[in-house]
Amino acid sequence: MKILVCISKSPDTTSKIAFTDGNKQFDENGVQYIVNPYDEWYALVRGLELKETLGGNLTIITVGNVADEAIIRKALAIGADDAVRIDADPKDAYYTATQIAEYAKSNGFDLILTGKETINYNGSQVAGMIAEALDLPFVSLATKLEINGTTARMEQEIVGGIQVVEANLPLVVSCAKGMAEQRIPNMRGIMAARTKPLTVVAPAAVEELTAYVEYGLPAAKSAVKMIDPNNMDELVALLHNEAKVI
Repeated sequence: MKILVCISKSPDTTSKIAFTDGNKQFDENGVQYIVNPYDEWYALVRGLELKETLGGNLTIITVGNVADEAIIRKALAIGADDAVRIDADPKDAYYTATQIAEYAKSNGFDLILTGKETINYNGSQVAGMIAEALDLPFVSLATKLEINGTTARMEQEIVGGIQVVEANLPLVVSCAKGMAEQRIPNMRGIMAARTKPLTVVAPAAVEELTAYVEYGLPAAKSAVKMIDPNNMDELVALLHNEAKVI
């Protein structure tokens, strides 16, 4: 089985976020990048489990520049066989998905996996766009995935229960919580990752369809109001007049 897992980089959650150029550009100075957790913990690990059970090859792919090779090597250390970097800055979801689809068209993958979304943009668009570009079935937000021959059986959480769906391979799946458990790369994997193949591919001529107009930070949290435990009337008044239901 040939499996392609799409990975992307995301800022570490401890990074300080700032913007430049009149809030039109994300300031990358001092930002530590990691493999997007949904791609790593769910898509990559489940792909590896399937490869270990069924045999075959697992390739990871990302759209990015040479600085992104650090996160690629981490994914290789977890167990991927080889990697592809499409040498371009990802412009938007359509641009990223089309670049990946152009590569996948000529490589005959049986299964393409992504995380459900990235933790920085939360768009949840790329997987569906890849499927559309390749004219393949697409299952989103799958929490379980099993392969039996050329048939994939998946579960999705829906309101009030679990939905079970089946589709024939080849197939694109976005993976959500429950798909797999995080793996920590060991020293052997880290050393092996240094010599695993990493192919750099020139980008296809794709026009981005959207542009970022402006970034902004969320409003600062208001101060906590401390209420004397003996003053329940004040607490009740604040709950009625100021508390917000989220």
